[in-house]
Amino acid sequence: GLSEKSMQVDNFYLDMNGIIHTCTHSNNDKLIVYNEKDMFQKIFRYTDRLYKLVKPKNKMFLAIDGVAPRAKMNQQRSRRFRSSKERAALMADHVAREGRLPDDESFDSNCITPGTDFMFRLGIAFRQWIEYKMKTDPFYQNGAEIVFSGPDVPGEGEHKVMDMVRWDQQNDPNYKGLGSLKHCMYGLDADLIMLSLVTHEPKFILLREKILKRNQKKKETGSFSPEDFEILEITILR
Repeated sequence: GLSEKSMQVDNFYLDMNGIIHTCTHSNNDKLIVYNEKDMFQKIFRYTDRLYKLVKPKNKMFLAIDGVAPRAKMNQQRSRRFRSSKERAALMADHVAREGRLPDDESFDSNCITPGTDFMFRLGIAFRQWIEYKMKTDPFYQNGAEIVFSGPDVPGEGEHKVMDMVRWDQQNDPNYKGLGSLKHCMYGLDADLIMLSLVTHEPKFILLREKILKRNQKKKETGSFSPEDFEILEITILR
């Protein structure tokens, strides 16, 4: 679990795509009403919650997936086709039950991919939100430097994070060699575990929400407390 001591971090890196998926649709098989404003607000609230929970002193880096490398394209495409087929099946089920199409436009999670209007608008809204917070929220004014890498910058989120870590190691004036800064990355994908080992940084932790058991009700993304998170200390794993 989290404690004040474990969370004294300098740099906080977020691979935003996990957050975008969590805040826009669940993994349950049901059609979700498309309400862009609501979805954006949930994403911003959750990002804000994480920032205020981790309280990085030096930098917060927000990375949204840009265009994936060619090697990953085929996998991405097969995922998109599968999700499109599943959505078509859900629509057909709904029509069979109700005898008509749903009244409201339903959300197609395939739009969470670089190059779509949805992601273009999210990129613009995100920059405006950060600007607004910088003007109005004292926590942001006195807090860390915020760097945003939108869907228009190529590369997957976690690789953009790795590029940022390497850039920091070479250019950050506060960086005085391995272990001089404590880093935290949001997400516990297996690839993030491997990537954070590769940075060779001794003070590196990964953060994520606790995974719920099947029958537990998922919390509203804005109401997480420190007890709802768990961390993985890369040093201990190494």
